[in-house]
Amino acid sequence: MAESSSKQLKSDALMDQMKLHLATDAGKELTKKINLVYQINIAPKKIGFDEVAYVVDLKKGEVSKGSYEGGKPDATFSFKDEDFVKVALGKMNPQIAFMRGAMKIKGSLSAAQKFTPDIFPKPSKM
Repeated sequence: MAESSSKQLKSDALMDQMKLHLATDAGKELTKKINLVYQINIAPKKIGFDEVAYVVDLKKGEVSKGSYEGGKPDATFSFKDEDFVKVALGKMNPQIAFMRGAMKIKGSLSAAQKFTPDIFPKPSKM
């Protein structure tokens, strides 16, 4: 593993907020509604390099670091750190990110379409 991966990703803070969000009533509604598992690979600079994997499990309502262990995620996304933050905060449209190559998707497209900025908590102070 490259040393650079220990650098703090902006996405880390976002994932921490997501974890807290999923524990709330709004978060529980979300897991009921979506009921899918996403793996999100975040690269510091370039997709495919030094990626850090996160699992956003919207079946169990959990967020964890590392690849998904329970079979295959419904959809896997790859982003650069800054692009992921933009999409999650609603500053970049996921479709546009995809068309520009700022987001790569593997797995079910119908599952991927449910992955919208709405699933992320609105940042209180980011």
